[in-house]
Amino acid sequence: MNRIDWNTLDAAEREQTLQRPTRASSALVRGDVQSILGDIAARGDDALRVLTAHYDGVELEKFEVDAAEFAAAETQVPAELRAAIEEAAGRIETFHRAGMPQPYRVETADGVVCERVSRPINPVGLYVPAGSAPLPSTALMLTIPAMLAGCPDIVLCTPPRKDGSADPAVLVAAKRVANVRVFKLGGAQAIAAMTFGTATVPRCDKLFGPGNAYVDEAKRQASQRSDGPAIDMPAGPSEVLVIADAGANPRFIAADLLSQAEHGPDSQVLLLSDSTELLDAVAVAIDEALPTLPRADIARKALRASRLIQVRDPAQAIAISNQYAPEHLILSLRDPRRWLDQVTSAGTVFMGDWTPESLGDYCSGSNHVLPTGGAARAWSGLSVGSFMKSLSVQTATRDGLCTIGPCAVTLANAEGLQAHALAVTVRMAEPA
Repeated sequence: MNRIDWNTLDAAEREQTLQRPTRASSALVRGDVQSILGDIAARGDDALRVLTAHYDGVELEKFEVDAAEFAAAETQVPAELRAAIEEAAGRIETFHRAGMPQPYRVETADGVVCERVSRPINPVGLYVPAGSAPLPSTALMLTIPAMLAGCPDIVLCTPPRKDGSADPAVLVAAKRVANVRVFKLGGAQAIAAMTFGTATVPRCDKLFGPGNAYVDEAKRQASQRSDGPAIDMPAGPSEVLVIADAGANPRFIAADLLSQAEHGPDSQVLLLSDSTELLDAVAVAIDEALPTLPRADIARKALRASRLIQVRDPAQAIAISNQYAPEHLILSLRDPRRWLDQVTSAGTVFMGDWTPESLGDYCSGSNHVLPTGGAARAWSGLSVGSFMKSLSVQTATRDGLCTIGPCAVTLANAEGLQAHALAVTVRMAEPA
């Protein structure tokens, strides 16, 4: 990891320090994704078969997982893993159920009532990565809030393995929700299939889930089409930013940084500290732990675009973090609660030495589908509300109309919209 003193950098160097690694290849990714979307829009399932053979190395006659494959998956997943899936699912459901949108009804004037009610989005399309590392945890993070929202039709795409099957653990996690249909499709082609619909894959009104730079770009391009779906958020390559003081444990921090670096070569990890000694100790701890990891080669590539940054104090570190807007923020500080109010932009925050990012990835209960690439400045992590749309409802009696109608007439006339005014006055003139 590169070692940098923030306070010796000029503005351009600071901007370069916080640049994500995927930006350098963004033009190439955009072009490839545009071609994939165009191909599937034109040729549907035929294009999906060709692209799946090219990118996933397997020829599939049919994409949807059938009952036999779901049943086989149940026998292939060890009991310990099935139990962990159930345990995590329980906490995820508990947390998300507590945050469900609630309807409300307010009488804004005598005889005038305004309400807000929610409805599930339908159908919804979920993407669960399973490239170098299948992610049953992501299946839980997506299907559970969709279930709580009451989405009737849930489409889930996940890449096929070389033998043509879907990852069994992903299937076990997904099948906890009865109305989930699973398709063996990965990458930008999966996003395209759910965007346009094909003979076998339903078109979806909103797309959810994380992925690599190609998946993230495909979601962006899909959402920009005039007839395209909405998306949950920009959710691309993983990232973590750690703010630590001199009292932090360097081995803990090294493990947190490596846990994100092993996601993929385009992941990014940053450590900000006012302690030179801690930065040195973390660098040593990373060098010691890295060779022991099965995914060391992947992590090593991610570390090339990662940084150890010397700062003046925690306040400066938090200001830098707010500018970067990380997907994951770890406050490895002696009194993290003291600093929390200063944090304005982060997908999720982990407080103190005993809250590793891995808990949020799997089983603390909060959602791990989070905005990346700086999108946390304006976007939030996934929730039940992400799967719902809200409708406002208003009801007025004649007395209520007569009470607030003059206000509407005055505003309508001021805007030069006389028909708007007429819609009120014609009713006010009607005898009771």
